[in-house]
Amino acid sequence: MVSKILDRAIGFKPQVLEKYLKQRIPELSGRLDLERIAGGQSNPSFFLEFDEHDLVLRKQPPGKLLPSAHRIDREYRVLRALAATDVPVPDAILYCDDPGVIGTPFYVMERIDGRVFHNSAIPGVSREDRTAMYDSMNETLARLHRVDWQALGLADFGKSGNYFARQIDRWSRQWAASRTRDNLHIERLIHWLPQNIPPGDETTLCHGDFRIGNLLFHPSEPRVVALLDWELSTLGHPLADVAYNCILYHSRPEEYQGIMGLDRMALGIPAENDYLDCYYQRTGRSDGVTVFHLAFALFRFAVILEGIAARAQAGNAAADNAREVGEMSSAFARRACDLLDQ
Repeated sequence: MVSKILDRAIGFKPQVLEKYLKQRIPELSGRLDLERIAGGQSNPSFFLEFDEHDLVLRKQPPGKLLPSAHRIDREYRVLRALAATDVPVPDAILYCDDPGVIGTPFYVMERIDGRVFHNSAIPGVSREDRTAMYDSMNETLARLHRVDWQALGLADFGKSGNYFARQIDRWSRQWAASRTRDNLHIERLIHWLPQNIPPGDETTLCHGDFRIGNLLFHPSEPRVVALLDWELSTLGHPLADVAYNCILYHSRPEEYQGIMGLDRMALGIPAENDYLDCYYQRTGRSDGVTVFHLAFALFRFAVILEGIAARAQAGNAAADNAREVGEMSSAFARRACDLLDQ
């Protein structure tokens, strides 16, 4: 009875997965212990424990998916490519495209010991460590954008150039495909953004969801040991990643754990301009984030949250609080329009 309940709860049979993994990773031994990782809103993830090996599995969610969404094959590919760089990533071990094993494609990577903070205020650490952790986050993003993606064999990982025009079109279409309500703020952004794209273009490898919650910090030291959740990674404009990283400065604690309204100086969190200046120095930039970049980042995030709401409505969301998170879509779209008005 316990096994059947577990099978229903996670959506697949652990014993089938255990047999498959042991056939392909000979060093695995002992019984598989499996635990669902809480907090994710997209691709379900699990801790896998064997006698002497701890792994992490990420899989596509069940049900009908939006076009180009949940491409875990891309996650696996970029992790493998970055293994030889100074960007901290887990070792990707195995990819399976056979849905007959656990119902959807999945991949397995090493499990790294560390701390994950979904709250951007990083509670429970000293002021000095919090300052160092923000600096390490900044350095990790700069390292990523300095990677020679062509030398890594990622020239076809996305399209080069014209990134913002393509992304605005993509997320406008995603909005049309996943919307669960009317939102005049998003409609305004769909019209405003294409007409206000800054001049100039460049291409780097972009993470797509670069935020504190996707960073793994050392168990005791204030430094990043792994950058996680590469589902939205692609070739794109680096300032899109930077602006998205700065959403935390433009959202409140109740709005996906932002820091707006908190005493940042007391917390040891740098001001937004100081944080951006550090990134510019590390990457040698002479230009930087504008209102357009921030509005685009907030618009894109609002549409992502709407997608979570749509999956919750369809009954195949990856997290129990998906409906609540999806409701925040309106708040982020409104925040973007506030920037335009200011």
